[in-house]
Amino acid sequence: MSQVFSKSPEHCAKQGGLTIDKSYKKLFFAFSAFLTIVLAFIFLIWLTLHPAKPQFALREADIYQLSLSGTHLLNSSIQFTLLSRNLNKKVGIYYDELQAFAAYKGQQITFDSFLPPFYQGHEESNLLTTSLQGTGLPVALSFGYEVEHDQTAGRIVLNLKVNGKLRWKVGTWVSGRYRFNVNCVSVMSFGPNAPTAPLSSNQAAQCSTAV
Repeated sequence: MSQVFSKSPEHCAKQGGLTIDKSYKKLFFAFSAFLTIVLAFIFLIWLTLHPAKPQFALREADIYQLSLSGTHLLNSSIQFTLLSRNLNKKVGIYYDELQAFAAYKGQQITFDSFLPPFYQGHEESNLLTTSLQGTGLPVALSFGYEVEHDQTAGRIVLNLKVNGKLRWKVGTWVSGRYRFNVNCVSVMSFGPNAPTAPLSSNQAAQCSTAV
């Protein structure tokens, strides 16, 4: 006589649950392995390319106007030219949301001037020229005294700054946006016998860049 073995419903439910648990585990391990491979691939690309931040150098700066209206309202007109260089051999750079301004002893002395966005190819250089203006710009009451003091000392020092966002481009891949800040120091002769305008600096000066 043959024996027939039957499984209870409870036993079948346990077997089914075990199969489902194994499927979830396999799926989880497969996804984890795929994610690890992708991250390792991105990390290797980053180690291989590791983009260098762009370099900026001040080529020329001219002050056409720097005069007070009343005791603390400034009228200013400044123009400067920067050389921007991409040092990377395999990485291009998109520059977005560029704005420039001038500062004197921690005070902003022009309004923001917006530069058009542009793309910089591998090992490429670009000249950026912008005109900065300020009309009735509030400054500290000590501003006039500080300018007179610098005139007596024979020189004036300005900070010319550019802020913006950049994106790295490798092949067809483009990164997210990274904020960057450029600070250039311009030293100009400003003695009692200096011409009224413009005060000029034609000496190339390296700028500091933070990304």
